[in-house]
Amino acid sequence: MLTLKDSVIIDQPQDAVFEWFEHFTENYTFWHEDHVIAKWVRGKNFEEGSVLYAEEYLNGKLEKLSFEITRYKKGEFIEYKILFPHSIISPAGAFHVESLGNNRCLFTATLSFRFGWMFLKFAKGRVESLRKHMREEGENLKVLLESKG
Repeated sequence: MLTLKDSVIIDQPQDAVFEWFEHFTENYTFWHEDHVIAKWVRGKNFEEGSVLYAEEYLNGKLEKLSFEITRYKKGEFIEYKILFPHSIISPAGAFHVESLGNNRCLFTATLSFRFGWMFLKFAKGRVESLRKHMREEGENLKVLLESKG
């Protein structure tokens, strides 16, 4: 299994990150210029079992994705599984937030892929696009949250 990981230090407390995520569907298009829409199709606000539908562009191609929340602990993490058909390649991802003290935290996004080295070899361009997108999301979240402070 291949796992992409990106982390950024945000000069805001953990609660500020989770406050932003509590308004995820409203904030989604502000998070990244390639984000189109996000809406809850079952449940709400990261309750376990809730399903989020999202559309975003990756490498100029519109991706339509559904995510089921598998674990959630406010102030610490959101874990999800990606639903079919994308789950064939990418089964899960997560957002973790760790306090660094002094009203700072470490935000980490992860995304896992099946077929490890084989996926990396045959989809290198896609992997690089995802890495770039994840990095930009982290940097954008930092700017959005720190500008509020």
